[in-house]
Amino acid sequence: MTDPIPFIDLKAQRRRLGARLDEAILRVVDHGAYIMGAEVAALERQLAAFCGARHAIACASGTDALLLVLVARGIRPGDAVFVPDFTFVATAEVVALLGATPVFVDVLEDTFTMDPASLTAAIGWAAGAGLKARMVIPVDLFGQPADYRRIAPIARAHGLFVLADAAQSFGASLDGRSVGTLGEATATSFFPAKPLGCYGDGGAVFTDDDTLAALIKSIRVHGQGSDKYDTVRIGINGRLDTMQAAILIEKLTIFPDEITARQRAAERYDEGLRDVATVPPVMAGATSVWAQYTIKGTNRDRLAAACTAAGVPTAVYYPLPLSRQTGYRHFPTAPGGTPISDHLAQTVLSLPMHPYLDEATQGRIVETVRGTT
Repeated sequence: MTDPIPFIDLKAQRRRLGARLDEAILRVVDHGAYIMGAEVAALERQLAAFCGARHAIACASGTDALLLVLVARGIRPGDAVFVPDFTFVATAEVVALLGATPVFVDVLEDTFTMDPASLTAAIGWAAGAGLKARMVIPVDLFGQPADYRRIAPIARAHGLFVLADAAQSFGASLDGRSVGTLGEATATSFFPAKPLGCYGDGGAVFTDDDTLAALIKSIRVHGQGSDKYDTVRIGINGRLDTMQAAILIEKLTIFPDEITARQRAAERYDEGLRDVATVPPVMAGATSVWAQYTIKGTNRDRLAAACTAAGVPTAVYYPLPLSRQTGYRHFPTAPGGTPISDHLAQTVLSLPMHPYLDEATQGRIVETVRGTT
């Protein structure tokens, strides 16, 4: 029997980095500054330089990265925050945690990212419902940026703060601008399966706003002021562990090469599958880091079962839009609902994608898909 194929091959990356990772971890063990050690500040400088943002603030997770910005912006009950319906729950979760109202917006069928027309309709609805429109959180789903070219003018016209949820897109770009600089603030995740991932949870916030950055740094450490024991505001324990920062510093050195490898793998998928499935397009002027390679088809369950039988793993991101999930059904959706999100939840299927996907293995995946569609 042919060996199963890993969905994401973190072991191959581990072999490539080898002793460098061991040495980075050992340095932290030896110096003993496990919380907010020097590696955290070094990582923040390198992340900011990588994407061209003025500030990078490392934190404990991608969810905390979102939460830190919402807390810093004073999001509260009575506020409306517009989020796509087709995404992971963290995007809406942080809004609900603060007592504000997530308003679910539909997405575009081709790129899976926020539909500007649905956003406009949702803003109008919120005003009529007596909510204060405060923020929009576009999600850069599966690796490419949302359409900020159309979303940003809508946000400006209605006084909305733009928080880019780049949990899956760090390393991508739009019109020559890197992810991390496309919103007024950007949140990303370093969960192990992300294109740039650590060996646990981790995240970061990016912004060019000096005042916002200083506020987020305080909130990240329990709201402390200049004195550790002078808490000047309500905060959280949102620090990134030094060990994870050390790991990310090493991974960042090979990240550009891995992005190139992901693009090659996506192109091979495109070539092998475009005549039998709907393959994911990338917007003109954009690049993707291909956090997922997600196809659409009418016989998803049959295809997934055939892939499993052939040792080819697949995943469904996401089987339920947020507005259909038990804990979020009571929150509002844009006028007209979110029919594209509903449709995508029934048709999308993600295939193995990582920088170490060799041509032979990918050929086996393509043959399996072609033999079933």
